[in-house]
Amino acid sequence: MSIIIFPAIDLKQGQVVRLAEGDMDRATVYGDDPAQQAESFAAAGAEWVHVVDLDGAFAGKAVNAAAVEAIVTAFPGKVQLGGGIRDRAGIDRWLALGVERVVIGTAALEDPELVRAAARDLPGRIVVAVDARDGMVATRGWADVSDVPVADMAERFRDAGVASLLFTDVGRDGMMRGCNIEATVALARKTRIPVIASGGVTDIGDVLALARLASEGIEGVITGRALYDGRLDLGEALRVGRA
Repeated sequence: MSIIIFPAIDLKQGQVVRLAEGDMDRATVYGDDPAQQAESFAAAGAEWVHVVDLDGAFAGKAVNAAAVEAIVTAFPGKVQLGGGIRDRAGIDRWLALGVERVVIGTAALEDPELVRAAARDLPGRIVVAVDARDGMVATRGWADVSDVPVADMAERFRDAGVASLLFTDVGRDGMMRGCNIEATVALARKTRIPVIASGGVTDIGDVLALARLASEGIEGVITGRALYDGRLDLGEALRVGRA
């Protein structure tokens, strides 16, 4: 079985950045042309790109809309977008502009019926973000931590028809400590929903480990800093993902 490799483009004030543990004050800038970055990922063979409007995640609305639209225009494959999408108008707007799938996190916790309705009406287009700090769901750009365990959050959408769950161990995100494969697989085994791994991918070893677990319900993996720092070659990761 194959897995999807999602190279990541995180946006802050129109620039391509990566955060450490979701901290906006610990951002490393990697470029000021998000569309060009998307084109370079496409040139390496990527069929998907994962985009996050970081400012939007905190503001609760689109902030880097111009950059996102430029990515959608430039990237010939499919765009998965998250960050500040918290109502049906936002979902519909982005899908109409060419985004393939939208990722909903905060609203999934606070307004689960929004997700259920959207997943019902838009099959295959809604992803639920399950972001974890010490096993509990984090929201609002990871700034707040709820009292809801990750497994309980996933269970709420077991039969809702969402395309997948995006699981991030916030403590590992951008830290190059290795993906929390054990927790990712544990979540996949508890639900029938495919799971996308995110946070901490260090090198091709993480990709290989996740690819071997595709049959457990792992749909794909998101990687950012490892690509930007040169520790992971996107072409090699894509070959492993397709094997």
